[in-house]
Amino acid sequence: MKIKFGRKKKQNAPEMRAETLSDKSKFAIVESYKSARTNIMFSLSADDNKVFAVTSYSKGEGKSTVSANLAISFSKMEKRVLLVDSDLRRPNLHNIFKVENTAGLSNIIGKMVDFDDVVHRGVLPNLDILPSGTIPPNPSELLCSNRFINLFNRLSNEYDYVIFDTPPIGAVADALLLKDLVAGFVVVLRERSTTHGDIQNLLDSAKLADCKLLGFIKVGCINSKRRGKRGYYYYQYY
Repeated sequence: MKIKFGRKKKQNAPEMRAETLSDKSKFAIVESYKSARTNIMFSLSADDNKVFAVTSYSKGEGKSTVSANLAISFSKMEKRVLLVDSDLRRPNLHNIFKVENTAGLSNIIGKMVDFDDVVHRGVLPNLDILPSGTIPPNPSELLCSNRFINLFNRLSNEYDYVIFDTPPIGAVADALLLKDLVAGFVVVLRERSTTHGDIQNLLDSAKLADCKLLGFIKVGCINSKRRGKRGYYYYQYY
């Protein structure tokens, strides 16, 4: 697998601007997500598990936008899809979909609310959103709890596909806590931001935790002969 990135990693890179799929999206972007969707579906079929997680190595690499667009792409197949913001430290999905985050996943696990009270149903056709909720003091403990496992089992039975947007692996280990539940992880790489060292560290962490990587999606690729000009985002599944 050959992946080319810039030599120098940008420090404190800002979050990429959320560009969700719509009827106005460029054909190449829509088709790239369809290709990624097809590859993910083949990977999921091996274990007959329709639940997967999306992560990255560092913050600001676009994992939440990729999670959102994968969820939209899967929902286009007339399948019931749930997108869960499981980044309990730095929630972001509610901003992308413009839904309230007053209560969500953390509040459900904390026995403050029920799932049906806080899930946002029909945000788009066939797509429901579960925000992260109140930022808790003990996110890792919540994701390891029996109540979370019970919720996970319910969601996997209720939906055709469940997608978890998880924290960056290079920042905290929260994402890896899901390794025994999900079919695997889709990793987002950002050109001129993610380095070879980041990728190696991520692979080492995944190996040490004995978790499965379904593949990589690279974003922010330059698609122009004129240096420095950015074309559409190009997403490729390896």
